[in-house]
Amino acid sequence: MTTTPKPQPTVWPSLQANDAPALIDFLVGTVGFLRTAVYEDGGRVAHAQLDWPEGGGVMLGSHDPQAEPGAWCQQPGTFGAYVVTDRVDALYAGLVDAGVEILRPIEDQPYGSREFAIVDPEGNKWSFGTYRGEPRP
Repeated sequence: MTTTPKPQPTVWPSLQANDAPALIDFLVGTVGFLRTAVYEDGGRVAHAQLDWPEGGGVMLGSHDPQAEPGAWCQQPGTFGAYVVTDRVDALYAGLVDAGVEILRPIEDQPYGSREFAIVDPEGNKWSFGTYRGEPRP
């Protein structure tokens, strides 16, 4: 029996942080993302790739308040993401034990997902749950 490998992610949510190294440490050390790549430039994070062990990931970097108007610059704390996990209860328990700010406690949803939401140290909102989206046509 042959299996078809899952395609690599081709959509990368991105965010910026006032303290990108601290946010990376939080997302890797506390939440469980994998630190795949971090490139620094003059003490700032120019680019970081954090992969979710179950698939997908995010890219982030240091916020530049002096960026030119119209530049790719996002206000820290304005990001939100939904992350799929099969280990939602264990992840929730670990984040509660770590003292992470819980935005919405774990709960079964009417559409079949079990999920919860947190706030990271920058103010971004992260929802974790079992809902994998609707099947593709």
